[in-house]
Amino acid sequence: MGSFKGHVVPGTLFLVVGLWHMWCSVYRYVRSPNSFRIRVWNPVPGFDGRLKYLELYLVVIGAFIDLCIELVYAPHLKYFVNGVLNPSHMNNFEHSGMLIMFFIFGLVTLISVKTSILPLPDGALTLIAASAFSSEYLLFYFHSTNHKGLEGYYHYILVVLIGLCVLTSVVGTLVPSSFPLDLSNSIAITLQGLWFYQTAFTLYGPMMPDGCLLKEDDIVCHSTESLIRGEMLANFQLFSMVIGVFGVISVFYSFATSTYGHSSQESLQTADGDL
Repeated sequence: MGSFKGHVVPGTLFLVVGLWHMWCSVYRYVRSPNSFRIRVWNPVPGFDGRLKYLELYLVVIGAFIDLCIELVYAPHLKYFVNGVLNPSHMNNFEHSGMLIMFFIFGLVTLISVKTSILPLPDGALTLIAASAFSSEYLLFYFHSTNHKGLEGYYHYILVVLIGLCVLTSVVGTLVPSSFPLDLSNSIAITLQGLWFYQTAFTLYGPMMPDGCLLKEDDIVCHSTESLIRGEMLANFQLFSMVIGVFGVISVFYSFATSTYGHSSQESLQTADGDL
C-alpha cells in the first residue's frame, strides 16, 4: 500500500523532467531539424556553470531525497525484526531499489558530462536510463503487495506508461536522429508524472470514486458496479491527460516556430534542395 506523499514526490520529479524534455525536444528540432539528435538530458541554455546541469542535479538530489524517505525515514532504521528484513516495510525496500537505479543514472551521467573520468556516449547514457525505467517497470509489475481492484487498475496504467518509457528509450538508441521518438519519450515521462499525481489524489486524496473507500490500507469498492465505474473514471482521467499533454506540445511548438521558425525554414528548404 502506498501513500499520498509516496506518489506525489516521484510524480513531481517525473513531471518536471518530462515537461523540460518536451520543450527541449521541440526547441532543438525547430532550431536545427537536420542535425537533431536524441539527448538523454538537456542543459539549461545560456549557462556554463552548475545551472547548466540543473536537470541532472534535480535527478540526483530528487532520487536521493526520495531514497532517504523510503530507506531511512519510513522504517526509522528498523531494517531487521527477529533476524529478518522488517516485513512491515518491504514496500519501502522495494521502492529503494528502483530509486537507487535513477540515482545511479543521474550520478553517472553527471560524471560523464562534467569530467573525463567516465566519458560515455549519449547512446550508452540512454541505455542506463532505460535500465532505470526497467527496474521501475519490474517493481510495479511484480509488486509484493499484489495490488487488486481499483488500486491494481491504477497501477496497471502506471506500468503501461513506464513500459512506454522503456521502449522509447531503447529504440531511441537505435534511431538517435528521430524527433518523434525523442518527443514520445518525453510524453511518456510527463504522463507518468501526471499519473502518479492522479493516483495520489484518487486513491489517497479527495478524488476517490463514489462507492469506493480507503479502509485499513486497502481500497474497497462496495460493488462490482462501483469498481467498474472507478475504472472507467480512470480511463477518462488518462485520456484527459493525453489530450492536455498534446495541447501543451502544440503551444510549445507554436511558440518555438514563431520564435525560431526562420532558421528552421531555411534548414528545411536546404534539405529539400539537396533532395
